Amino acid sequence: MAEISVERLKTHVYKLAGEIGQRNIFHPQALDAAAHYITEEWHKQGYEVRSHVYDDRGVERANLEITCEGKNRNREYILVGAHYDSVIGSPGANDNGSGIAALLELSRLFSGLKPNVSLRFVAFVNEEPPFFYSEEMGSMIYAKAAKQRREPIRFMIALETIACYRNDPGSQAYPPMLKYFYPDTGNFIAFVSNLRSRAVMLESARAFSASTDFPLETIAAPDIVPGVSWSDHSSFWRHGYKAFMVTDTALYRYPYYHAPEDTPDQLDYEPFARMTQGLFLMLASLTG
Repeated sequence: MAEISVERLKTHVYKLAGEIGQRNIFHPQALDAAAHYITEEWHKQGYEVRSHVYDDRGVERANLEITCEGKNRNREYILVGAHYDSVIGSPGANDNGSGIAALLELSRLFSGLKPNVSLRFVAFVNEEPPFFYSEEMGSMIYAKAAKQRREPIRFMIALETIACYRNDPGSQAYPPMLKYFYPDTGNFIAFVSNLRSRAVMLESARAFSASTDFPLETIAAPDIVPGVSWSDHSSFWRHGYKAFMVTDTALYRYPYYHAPEDTPDQLDYEPFARMTQGLFLMLASLTG
């Protein structure tokens, strides 16, 4: 069986957050280097990479896209995405080097497969402030263009800050009131959706739990709940698509969220790999 490698995940994270480092509009060469690394990795996997270029304050930036064509190639597809920029002042190992590392490894495992349903993998630029929630956010531009083209996206999955796991009681925090309904130990992965996307999120959660015993929690809530809309999936909500986020809950667990200390050595790679393996098996099930 195809397996996710701890060492390969480490290699991607150390390249992005260790060697390249902080990558955003104030470090444009690093942002370009990250885009180049992702593109080259996908070329090695045998994919044709499409670069969706747009103007970012006089500078060209790009969302990067590949497709694992399914047998039903003219029908709906599932989109899996992660942003490759980091917040100002942080090398972004967990946020979101971990998301990109998982994206690259999932696409690698699917490169030799022919699913029934097509899978599209997208690396988004400019998710972090000052772009977050704006029309210049990379995923916002992508989702808007997809809507204009009437792209048949069945649903979108955002991989966002996914490599921190703790087995200590009290290691997990929450927005107000949620602590009464969820565990206080931060050893799980969370699937987070709005109410409209609840059905596809729960369908995916069932496929995940049928494939792995990795701890999973789910929530479908209005996007006014703090954290529910804090990634690229919200761009797809705003353009009428169903979407959900896969996350370790970021600032509610990870002490180095948006900090200079968000470095590759802070991540928990063994559970990160087991969780990503679960995502691969989930996607294999969902795509037939």
